[in-house]
Amino acid sequence: MNLSKPQQLLLKRGVNVKAIVTPLWKEEVQQQLQAQINQIDQQLQQLDNEGQRAISAIQKQSLQPPGPQTLQQIENIQVQVNQKKSELLEQKNQSLQNLQQVQLLQLDEEVNQFQMESFFHVEPGDNLISKLQVEVVLRDGVVEEIRGDI
Repeated sequence: MNLSKPQQLLLKRGVNVKAIVTPLWKEEVQQQLQAQINQIDQQLQQLDNEGQRAISAIQKQSLQPPGPQTLQQIENIQVQVNQKKSELLEQKNQSLQNLQQVQLLQLDEEVNQFQMESFFHVEPGDNLISKLQVEVVLRDGVVEEIRGDI
């Protein structure tokens, strides 16, 4: 007696989550980006202060005039501070560009928000390509539409 079960496989897929641009969505995203910019500004200020404190501590401990080893230590600190500053300024610039792009978005436009994963079953006869192409559309955080073959 053959009690065969249908062949079925559980797979994982990426699901694009899109947001419909609304006044509330724009405001929230702009606030998040502005908070990121403010945090980067604070990190830049803190970095400057820490760099100055480290240099001052080295200068206090060294002979006067400072020797070549002391000057090298100070230069190393300045290089490290400048590298970190450059990274932070790049992040800030990216956030400012994102803020500008959000301000230019039209209401009811769809934008990619993020991607998440979901599991789905596939069995013989299913169209795998269509099962992989699934999107969720949100309006102010609420699912408005699920597109594709669930």
